[in-house]
Amino acid sequence: MANPTHVDDLTSETSELDRIFDVQREAYTRNRMPTAEERIGHLHRLERALIDYQDHLAMALNADFGCRSGDESRLAEMFPSVEGIRYSAKRVKKWMKPSRRQVGLLFQPARARVLYQPLGVVGIITPWNYPVYLSIGPLTSALAAGNRAVIKMSKFTPRTAEPLRTVLAKTFDEDHVTVLEGAPGLGAAFSKKSWDHLFFTGSTQVGRHVMRAAAENLTPVTLELGGKSPAIISPFVPIQDAAERIAFGKVFNAGQTCIAPDYVLCPENRLDDFEAAFTAAVGRMYPTMQKNPQYTSVINDGEHARLTALLQDAEDKGARIVKVNPGGEDFEESRKMPVHLLLNVRDDMEVMNEEIFGPLLPVVPCDTPAAAIDYVNARPRPLALYYFDYDPDRADHLLAQTHSGGAVINDTLVHVAQDDLPFGGVGPSGMGMYHSHEGFLALSKAKGVLYKPRFNSGKYVYPPYGRFVHGLIYRLFLR
Repeated sequence: MANPTHVDDLTSETSELDRIFDVQREAYTRNRMPTAEERIGHLHRLERALIDYQDHLAMALNADFGCRSGDESRLAEMFPSVEGIRYSAKRVKKWMKPSRRQVGLLFQPARARVLYQPLGVVGIITPWNYPVYLSIGPLTSALAAGNRAVIKMSKFTPRTAEPLRTVLAKTFDEDHVTVLEGAPGLGAAFSKKSWDHLFFTGSTQVGRHVMRAAAENLTPVTLELGGKSPAIISPFVPIQDAAERIAFGKVFNAGQTCIAPDYVLCPENRLDDFEAAFTAAVGRMYPTMQKNPQYTSVINDGEHARLTALLQDAEDKGARIVKVNPGGEDFEESRKMPVHLLLNVRDDMEVMNEEIFGPLLPVVPCDTPAAAIDYVNARPRPLALYYFDYDPDRADHLLAQTHSGGAVINDTLVHVAQDDLPFGGVGPSGMGMYHSHEGFLALSKAKGVLYKPRFNSGKYVYPPYGRFVHGLIYRLFLR
C-alpha cells in the first residue's frame, strides 16, 4: 500500500511543477528573444550568487554526503561553474550573431542567414554526485541561449537542494529560474512535461526511462550518462606517472564521478609495478581516510551496500582484492570505503558489467595499444577514455580507432573543466553536448532563413515546364 504522506507530497510537488511550468511558458511568450545585454546580466548575477553562497553550498554538500571534502566541492562544483559562466558571458554576444550562409547560383539574387533563437522553457534533471555543478552547467547554457529553466534536484541531496533553491530564488524570479527539491517520484512527472528541451544527467538505465517519457511529447533531450571509462597504460609510459594520475581520478569524490576511470588496461608485465605505484600514490594523498575530512564518503547506505556487493561478487568469483588502506583503519561502522584494486577479474563479474561509481578499480592485463583498442571497441562506448603514452603518434592512432564521449591523454577528469571543449557522451554514454559554444547551440533553435529581394529570379522556372530555360538549367547543373 502506498504511503499516504508520500502520495500527498508527490501530488503537491507535481502541482507546483505544473504551476511553475505554466508561469515560465507564459513569461517566455512575453520575451521570446532576450538581448545579449539581458543574458549577460543574468549570467553575471548567477556568478555573483554562487561566489557569495559557496560556503553555504559546501557545508550542505558535506551534510548530504556525510563527509564531502570542502576542497573537492570548490574544485569540482564551484570553480568550474563560475569559470563556465564567465566564459559564456564573454562570448554570448558573438554567439547570438546570425551566421552568413551561401546561396546557390540558381537562387540568386538572395542572401541566407542562420538565426539563433531561444527554445523556451528547459527542464534540467540533476544527479546526486555533483548536484551544484550539474545544475549550474546546463543552466548556464540555458541562460546564454536566452531560455527559462526549471531544475529538479536529486532526492539524495536534499540539504544541497535547499540552499541552491534559496540562492537562485533570490537571484531570479520564479518565471525565469526555479529549483524543485527531489520528492520521490517527481522525476517521472518531470520527464513527461512538454519541455522545449529536457536535460538529464544520470545513469544509462534511468536515461532510457527519461527518453521514453520525453518521446511522448517529442521533447528533444540531452542525455549525459556514464558507462565504463577505461584508463589505458601503454608499455612505454613511466608507470609512476600513470598510476598517480589514475589514482587521483579514482579517489576524487570517492570515485563517484561519471568520468572516473572505471577500469585499467595495463601490460601484464607491469601489473606489480602499477599496484605498488598506485598504492603509494593513494597513500600520499590520503595517509588516513576514516577520520580525514578530505576523503569523501559514499553518498548513502544503499550505494555503500551496492559497492560492497560488487566487491563480494568479484572476490567470490576469484578476483584478488588489494585494499588500499594506508592508515590501517577500521571502516566497519562507516559509509567511507577505502580504495580497492581488483586483479584477476573476469567478464562474468558484476564489477566488469556495470558502472562502478565508487572506489573500486579493476585492473585488466592488456599488453599492447592494439589489444587495448580491440578491448574497448568490443564494449559499449564510454563517456571518457584515458590513454597514457608520451608518444603523440600512438596517442592519435588510439584516439582515431576508438569512440568515447571525450578523452584525455596522460591525465584523468580534467577535460570536463575545459571551458572551450564540448562535453557529452556517445551511444550508451549519452547523446548531445553542452559546455562552450555547443551548449548555446544545443539550447537554441538554429533557424535557417533565405532573404529574397523584390526581383524574383524564381519565376523563370515556374510552370509550364519544358521551356528552354528548364533545359538550360538541367544541362548546366545536372551534368
